[in-house]
Amino acid sequence: MHALLRSLSGGDRRSVGESNRAAALILEQPKLIAVLFQGLDSTDPVLRMRCSDAIEKATAKRPELLAPYKKALMQKYSKIEQQEVRWHVALLLSRLLLTTQEATAVVKLLLSFTNDRSSIVRTMTMQALTDVALRSRHLLPEVTEHIQELSVIGTPAMKARSKKLLRALAEALSGR
Repeated sequence: MHALLRSLSGGDRRSVGESNRAAALILEQPKLIAVLFQGLDSTDPVLRMRCSDAIEKATAKRPELLAPYKKALMQKYSKIEQQEVRWHVALLLSRLLLTTQEATAVVKLLLSFTNDRSSIVRTMTMQALTDVALRSRHLLPEVTEHIQELSVIGTPAMKARSKKLLRALAEALSGR
């Protein structure tokens, strides 16, 4: 096992462990992101969670690092049902440079995440849907409708987040 993966192993899912350090390391040595994606293939849920966390944190600053993993994120990693991975994958999907068709496919995929039993997954998915729609404007009406629905039936956290997201979507729809 690669030393980076070993540093993320052990403990339980209540701790991010060394994922902050791993994210910083990826920013210094971008090729190491491949190691974190290998960790997503692990059967160890703690390792998968921490790898997804580190990837998400690093790509918040450098989304272009996801480019080689676009297909895998859309077709493979989006199928992982572990909630701690799913909420990170939702955000990762929203950072990809997408064609019009890919953006439509990602929105469809993210909409399936809104049925997850985890409210954190649903809340992060709402953010991801909004981020995709703001870059792929043809999706604004559909995403706005779904965020409005989720704002009514969601948890308090989802309702609070939806207010902010709906304002951003309304501004985009009005052309501001």
